[in-house]
Amino acid sequence: MNRRDFTSSRKLDHLRICLDEPIESGNTGFEDIRLVHEALPDIDMDSLSLNTRFLGHELGSPLFISAMTGGHPETKEVNAVLAEIAGEFGLGIGVGSQRAAIENPDLADTFSIVREKAPDTFIVGNLGIVQLKDHGIDWAERAVEMIDADALAIHLNFLQESIQPEGDHDASGCFTALRELCRELKVPVIVKETGCGISYETGLRCYGAGAACMDIGGYGGSSWALIESHRSGSVAGKENLQLKGLGERFGIWGIPTAVSLFEIEKCNGPVIASGGIRSGIDLAKALVLGADLAGMALPLLKPACEGPKALREVISTIHQELRICMFLTGKSRISELPEARWYVTGNTRDMIEK
Repeated sequence: MNRRDFTSSRKLDHLRICLDEPIESGNTGFEDIRLVHEALPDIDMDSLSLNTRFLGHELGSPLFISAMTGGHPETKEVNAVLAEIAGEFGLGIGVGSQRAAIENPDLADTFSIVREKAPDTFIVGNLGIVQLKDHGIDWAERAVEMIDADALAIHLNFLQESIQPEGDHDASGCFTALRELCRELKVPVIVKETGCGISYETGLRCYGAGAACMDIGGYGGSSWALIESHRSGSVAGKENLQLKGLGERFGIWGIPTAVSLFEIEKCNGPVIASGGIRSGIDLAKALVLGADLAGMALPLLKPACEGPKALREVISTIHQELRICMFLTGKSRISELPEARWYVTGNTRDMIEK
């Protein structure tokens, strides 16, 4: 198998593992956040607006369909369903890493189907920071052009790289590459973690480099360490017990999503809260803590594989939960949610007060 086919095959491995294996780890910290109840809301729940604005784009709600897949022929249909429903609800959507399609242009339609199905939707491209460092702005521009992206996410996945059998362990030069990209790329750059969270210090560096937004990808949802642990036997043809054990042990690594959001919000830049967001209640809590959008991936993946009707029903439920949270905090617009009061308890309180 040549390198470009190998990358494509790995993407399908990841998709199948996410659908079939237990790959979630820990708690996000949102369980320690309690919104203050408004016993006498002076608003009509049925007339609440979920509309919001992000990076200059009008969106139907702050729910963001986070990057999931692409780069293998079997993933095209999933992306088509995700894009169709994103367009229907006016949601932003991110695609999975476009590396496979840049290496093998025959796979580009597994990503471009998103723009085809959602011509007016806010779409975020996706490229790993290691690929950016190795190949420069040319690959970033090709990723944007492939899907006519409105922004480009540069994903940080060094926990995954450190455990992945074919992972890249050299992060030197990555920050310089990011800074140069932010200066030159024609669309906004989003820095995206993939399950370990982003600290205040890293957020400041990235905003200072010119990044338009942090997608914090915190701990408490899908764990790429566990995903790679499940995949440890697929490369050499037999199980690699060392890599499997590393993946299991590092499944508890990272900054919980609520804690990372608390840190990044202090940087005063746009934020997407992702990592273990599992309901409209979690979404509401993220917005109250300062997020602009909240990203979901795994909860939408299985219904997307079932078809548009199943995905539409799940998203409608999430939106209804968000509306109820707004009603019960007395807020009629998304922009008002950061004004809601909240309490914090437990481990989350211990972490954010240090």
